[in-house]
Amino acid sequence: MSGVDADRAPVAAGSKGARRKADLIIAKFLSSFTPYFDAVVQFRPLPHDEGQLLERTLCGRKLTTEDPAVVDGECGEPERAVAVLLNGNFNHSLDIQGLLEELKPALNRRSRVVAVIYNPYLRGLYRVANALGLRKGPPPTTFVTRRDVEALALLSGYEVVNLRLCNFPPGRLTGVGQRLDSFLAALPLVRWLALSCVVTLRPILPEAGRPGLSVVIPARNERGNIEAALKRMPELGCPLEIIFVEGHSSDGTWEEIERVRAEYGDRYRILSAQQRGKGKADAVRLGFSMATQPLLTILDADLTMPPERLGRYYEAYAAGLGDFINGSRLVYPMEGEAMRFLNLLGNIFFAKALSYVLGVPLGDSLCGTKFLSRKDYERMVAWRRDFGDFDPFGDFELLFPAALLRLGIVNLPIRYLDRTYGSTNISRFRHGFQLLRMVLVGLVRIKLK
Repeated sequence: MSGVDADRAPVAAGSKGARRKADLIIAKFLSSFTPYFDAVVQFRPLPHDEGQLLERTLCGRKLTTEDPAVVDGECGEPERAVAVLLNGNFNHSLDIQGLLEELKPALNRRSRVVAVIYNPYLRGLYRVANALGLRKGPPPTTFVTRRDVEALALLSGYEVVNLRLCNFPPGRLTGVGQRLDSFLAALPLVRWLALSCVVTLRPILPEAGRPGLSVVIPARNERGNIEAALKRMPELGCPLEIIFVEGHSSDGTWEEIERVRAEYGDRYRILSAQQRGKGKADAVRLGFSMATQPLLTILDADLTMPPERLGRYYEAYAAGLGDFINGSRLVYPMEGEAMRFLNLLGNIFFAKALSYVLGVPLGDSLCGTKFLSRKDYERMVAWRRDFGDFDPFGDFELLFPAALLRLGIVNLPIRYLDRTYGSTNISRFRHGFQLLRMVLVGLVRIKLK
């Protein structure tokens, strides 16, 4: 693992400009997600930290503090998303676990700890630079590898949700760091020569109660599955809202939705709507806009993801295991002809490709069922406004920001079942090329940006 305090990488004598470039490179990376947080709080800045990194990081509210109570005040409302910045603190600490444990009671579920750390494999450079007077501040005392950070996070009640190498020497020396950094960070072996590493930690905090859930069911030509979706809905022990979104069906799906809505209205709060637009992404957006509960999930009306398994998504989220629970159909043997061979190969390819692009392990990028909070979805909408509307299916426009906002993605294996009614709305080759285009969009605009 690599890392360096943003202000203090070894540089040529008198090269304040190089230090500023290092700040700019790291701040640029931080600013890919900090604008979607309510505040960035730099906790206990080191004595030699001049505050340039925080100054250059984009966020509507920024402050520094020595006091965990101030962090607690910023995180006081459970809906607030706060990034707590530790710039070099790990490398000047004799008790990293104690530092993380001290912070954790002040954090809420949407808070993240963002640590900028030194590269342990280049420790000799820092000592030489200090000895030659080429860097300011005391030499670092502690160096941690990726495994060390993961172990310390686990012991302190956190999860490492992102690790990004940045600040490469060629970029700092040539002045093209911003252009070169992302490219070098994507290369095997070379990437470990970075001078700095930004690690994002998610506090593992279970839900105190049983928050309500809105289940959005997009349906196009699924008349035979509508009532079954309600009959097979599990008891979750929380307020449950079911939202059917019908999409230009020709088999009477809308009429069936209205019938079951009347019949089951005493059992569930059931809402329904018809799309004006087209596609699953449009249907999901419409359903989520109608939702009133704090948690959201999607259940495809073909019921190939068994409704009975929704309880597992809920319990994983409620236990604090992740803030984005992603279904994975590629672990267990599929039932019968649930997925054709070419479709299976395509799903495996897109899961691997997107894992590389986003820097998070994805078991399945195209499983329809995803589980998240409404507050985090609102942040995703803000991200999508900036990034652009690029996904007609709706899977990538949730997965991209889930990774970029450091939600903590958990892959939940389910057995993919055969359809019992109707036929798939997927065009294997046409939609496959559209998905490939979206992967390339992510590669260019996220991985290599």
